[in-house]
Amino acid sequence: MSSSDHSDSDLQDLYENAPCGYLSLGPDGRIIRVNTTLCAWLGRTQADLMGKRLRDLLNIAGSIFYETHFAPLLRMQGFFEEVALDLVLQDGGTMPVLANAAERRISDEFAVTRVTLFRAPQRRRYERELVDARTSEREALAKLEEINAGLRTRITDADAVQTMAVQDADLREQFIAVLGHDLRNPLAGLAGGLNILTKTHDDTKSVRVLRLMQESVKRMEGLIDNLMDFARGRLGGGIGIERSSGERIEPTLAQVVNEMRVGHPERAIETHFDVRQAIDVDHARIAQMFSNLLGNAVTHGSDDRPIVVEAKVADGEFILSVANGGQPIPQPALDRLLQPFYRGEVRSNMQGLGLGLYIASQIAKAHGGRIQVSSNAVETSFTFQMPI
Repeated sequence: MSSSDHSDSDLQDLYENAPCGYLSLGPDGRIIRVNTTLCAWLGRTQADLMGKRLRDLLNIAGSIFYETHFAPLLRMQGFFEEVALDLVLQDGGTMPVLANAAERRISDEFAVTRVTLFRAPQRRRYERELVDARTSEREALAKLEEINAGLRTRITDADAVQTMAVQDADLREQFIAVLGHDLRNPLAGLAGGLNILTKTHDDTKSVRVLRLMQESVKRMEGLIDNLMDFARGRLGGGIGIERSSGERIEPTLAQVVNEMRVGHPERAIETHFDVRQAIDVDHARIAQMFSNLLGNAVTHGSDDRPIVVEAKVADGEFILSVANGGQPIPQPALDRLLQPFYRGEVRSNMQGLGLGLYIASQIAKAHGGRIQVSSNAVETSFTFQMPI
């Protein structure tokens, strides 16, 4: 063996059996290389990890935090350092790590991101102790709430009970208002500043950076909208609607389809609308629900088969269905599909928190309707049914 071959062997052994985890991400964010050390930590093979994204290795909280904070930071400045994450192991447990990432740009269109992961049990133990303390605090508060609930059941004064209900409702509404104000206003400032910079900088590097920033702002606006609807659904007694009578629903549906076609000109969308009467609905919310269902079909549907949309009135119900071809959804995934923060395997250019289908189901519920899902080897179909 030559000295060169021996050196290459040493470097390969150092990479594979280093005292830290290494992985490389392609331009689409998917894993293209991972070392033996990280595989051993996770209890998985290299074949299992290839093609997955870094967020697929994290718990739910870590995945959300990574998508909303560190992924945009990596795209903007090309690196991040000492990010605390929790890896999910094969047996369902978690491992605390510190992550460092650096982007190596090979060309304007191609970049590889290298990530180094270090075990961090000592540093994270203190964090865990804080979490345990907060858990104890929540349990104490829950106990106090239980005692308080017992006291409320003994209140015979109906006016006092009604006053407490009004105060609770006001508190929920205040929380939602603060959430919207404190998140939207700084983002609006960023969007305005970006518009000004876009008009004054036209060199290639500035245009690229500003475009990335604008995409991040737009994505954050969508995340805030979903979080607001989630807060209304969970804290505000459900998503509110304002029905309007006398309006045809077909123009509303057609507008959503046209917007989706503009955003995804490569996808074929077939429509079959047969609604010859006005439907008493909240058109803005129905458009939001339909957009979520249609976007889900674009994300998960097969590229070589059209998405089929049907709208009709039958047996006293308004029925709207969105069907796409592709792999059938397993039953365990079907059971969780309409739950918040649930994400299946999505394409690299479609990212989010997994709230779209949950919000769609809440809009359906607010209209007194329901969304049903069916999936087989032929097609996957989401059907909204509402009595009229």
